[in-house]
Amino acid sequence: MIKIKGFRRENGRWGIRNHLLVIPTSVCASETASRIASLVPGAVAIPHQHGCCQVGEDYKQTVRTLVGFGCNPNVGAVLVVGLGCEGIQPAVVADAIRKSGKPVETVIIQECGGTLKTIAKGAEICAELSRKLATQTREEFDISELVLGLECGGSDPTSGIASNPSVGKASNLLIDAGGSSILSETTELIGAEHLVAARCVTQELADKLVYMVKRVEEKSIGYGVDLRGTQPTPGNIEGGLTTIEEKSLGCIYKAGDKPVVGVLEYSEPVDPENHGLYFMDTPGEDIDSITGMVAGGAQIVVFTTGRGTPTGCPIAPVIKVTGNTGTFEKMPDNIDINAGKVITEGASLDEIGREIFEMMIRVANGDLTKAESLGHKEFGIYRIGDTF
Repeated sequence: MIKIKGFRRENGRWGIRNHLLVIPTSVCASETASRIASLVPGAVAIPHQHGCCQVGEDYKQTVRTLVGFGCNPNVGAVLVVGLGCEGIQPAVVADAIRKSGKPVETVIIQECGGTLKTIAKGAEICAELSRKLATQTREEFDISELVLGLECGGSDPTSGIASNPSVGKASNLLIDAGGSSILSETTELIGAEHLVAARCVTQELADKLVYMVKRVEEKSIGYGVDLRGTQPTPGNIEGGLTTIEEKSLGCIYKAGDKPVVGVLEYSEPVDPENHGLYFMDTPGEDIDSITGMVAGGAQIVVFTTGRGTPTGCPIAPVIKVTGNTGTFEKMPDNIDINAGKVITEGASLDEIGREIFEMMIRVANGDLTKAESLGHKEFGIYRIGDTF
């Protein structure tokens, strides 16, 4: 068994970071939440544009995402900040997170008497929570408790040749050790969905996965756009990819070759008792996709990029891998691992997969990724409905 060190949560889950998270329930509370977090070392806010005038499944998905971030085991304590009259009420989010057992407090701008009084009250609460988190120490736990989010963006042909297959090897190693991985980006299964569906452990899961791909295609057609004609993105095309099917066939290499044990809606939590490979319905947009997986319980993310990207996540370390040695040399501040050695130096996919896996262990034990060291905290919620 492989042991790593992290923070045991009240519900038995394990975090590899110990964040104090400040969650605004709406865009109206986002600036205040950010100012509160800026006053307390170690606190991080997740400002967003949503939380009011949403209805139906779109409303439920935003709530699920905010609650999922608060429940993520990388978070030790939470302050929920609300305006007071928004659609997503602070108590709805706070009460759901509180079920995880971790400390959760709330402040409401209209009840506190405005911005300045809310900032003062919120900073006072966060300072107390921060002091309590500072007394917690890392304990040893089994790597089987780790959930890995798999992401790719800014792809080029080297993604499918080197970086994505290498990440697939690392995902296999984690699952062999009892852990879990999440494959995402529904639009990047188009043309390859039958290959992933064939790996589902039940026909019901296979049907659900294929339905998700069909659903996103039909939604796009409803807007008058056929994704098969607009993808890959301009950057992907400039990088050398020619069709969405070509991109998809490279994308799914990130999932290694393990069976699919679960198919999740966006930000739906991974079953902590059912370890293995999952698929989550997320958009191809990198930040929204990572947000969904982290809300679903991923404590760490591996992100492949051919053309390069600097982005990170507020509460989960993001390891950047490129299959393009030129990109690695051009963006040394952002890229952690050069899988391009498969192409330029004859390294094997197994060797690079092992290198990625070993870095995952070091990062889980506290090493910073380059995105973390630069303070990248990008956050975006996938919307599936209109604002009314």
